[in-house]
Amino acid sequence: MGLNRVEGDLEVKVSIDNGVVTDAWMIGTMYRGIEKMMAGRAALDGLVITPRVCGICSTSHLLAAARALENLSGATVSHNGRILRHLVLGAEKLQNDVRHVALMFAADLTNKRYRNKSLYNEAVARFQPFSGKSVVEVIQASKKVPEIIAILGGQWPHSSFIVPGGITSEPSGVDLRQCKMLLVEFLHWYERYILGCSIERWQEVQTPDQLDSWLEEESHSESDLGFLIRCGREYGLDRMGRGHESFITVPEHGLPGVASGGAVIGGVLSQGKMKGFVQEKISEQIRYSHYLETHHGGHPMDSATRPSVSKDSDKYSWCKAPRYDELVVETGPLAEVMVSKEPLFQLLAEQNGSSALLREMSRLTRPARLLPLMKGWLDDIDMDSSFYHSPGEFVEGQGFGLVQAPRGVLGHWLQLSDGCIEHYQIIAPTTWNASPRDDNGKRGPIEEALIGTPVKDSNNPVEVGHVVRSFDLCMVCSVHAVSKNGSSLGRVRFGAC
Repeated sequence: MGLNRVEGDLEVKVSIDNGVVTDAWMIGTMYRGIEKMMAGRAALDGLVITPRVCGICSTSHLLAAARALENLSGATVSHNGRILRHLVLGAEKLQNDVRHVALMFAADLTNKRYRNKSLYNEAVARFQPFSGKSVVEVIQASKKVPEIIAILGGQWPHSSFIVPGGITSEPSGVDLRQCKMLLVEFLHWYERYILGCSIERWQEVQTPDQLDSWLEEESHSESDLGFLIRCGREYGLDRMGRGHESFITVPEHGLPGVASGGAVIGGVLSQGKMKGFVQEKISEQIRYSHYLETHHGGHPMDSATRPSVSKDSDKYSWCKAPRYDELVVETGPLAEVMVSKEPLFQLLAEQNGSSALLREMSRLTRPARLLPLMKGWLDDIDMDSSFYHSPGEFVEGQGFGLVQAPRGVLGHWLQLSDGCIEHYQIIAPTTWNASPRDDNGKRGPIEEALIGTPVKDSNNPVEVGHVVRSFDLCMVCSVHAVSKNGSSLGRVRFGAC
């Protein structure tokens, strides 16, 4: 697996005054037009086309597309179909979480800016791109996880086995045993290498003091999680990247029995106050996005994708600005633990806010919540029950499908007329996090998180990379740092998976 860190799909422009970021602009430079491609196609075409939106999260898009059609038609999903959908979505999260931390985020810990830090040499030994010990370990261990998706769906990425009503394949007992073997193998590696302890032991850590005590134990300190925390604290990553402090998640569809426990709850947490999730309160705003101002956004079912570029305009990004009830909200693994009020992360956030380090900790520990659930889901499959319920025909109406994807809230909205797609809109997690300013001039989540970031060397603004990458953007990005008076600080490249 290569590390592509030089493509220019995202620009980040920052103003720096006295060594501190004072303003920021997230500039999405790529227009793809997937939503425009959908118009006029047959209802089921979305199951084939939308997984091509992303080569990392294709299962998430497939599931969102299927759920949108189910919502439109009122179709029910088979018991086994629901279980296996959650299983493959979990597999996609597992491989993404460990790869992002080891291959993309932690590579910046080896930046020469830190060569005088006490943990620098160890960071290089672990995370040097292509050759670091942890890089090799993660590549070897994580490449087997998508095999679970391939066994159940025939291929990964871009499979199409999830359909309205369940899944098209009927795995055999041998298939399920193979999936469980791969899952257990990854679980043992995760406990040994990432945590340095059992999942049960990690789950006992509920407070910052308990975390410090956990770190004092050698096996924990030397694990990848332990090293990330120690190194992140020494580098100051626990004190940079605080944003709007508002978070959003969508509810995961409940599963019976053991599979229903521990699922992500849906909600919006803003300034310490919890609100229930209501999808009708989502809007797409386009004041600073390259779309026609004659259509001022709105709910995705009402908004349009009408690209327009003018040199005289102050619009600066191809990303729209999704908002929830006018709130700027962050999504992703940190949002999951904050909305579900996990004590450790709540208390750490009270100390230093939603820092870059806290985002990476939430991502690297998410498998500790997922893996036990996934084992339970496999045990809960009833081989005498169906994997698919016929959903009937799709002719007229509107529907939406929401998924808590690896990087956060993903939504598909569609409208059918006479069996054909008349309207389709997608809001991906990165669109939430990398959004530009909205109609009220409020910065997007990453733009706000960059404010106050210290930059020691304007020719090597690695701190900007730490903050941006902590959101695990689903694009390869090239960061352009620009001074307050507009003069270039040079072109500095930072990649993101």
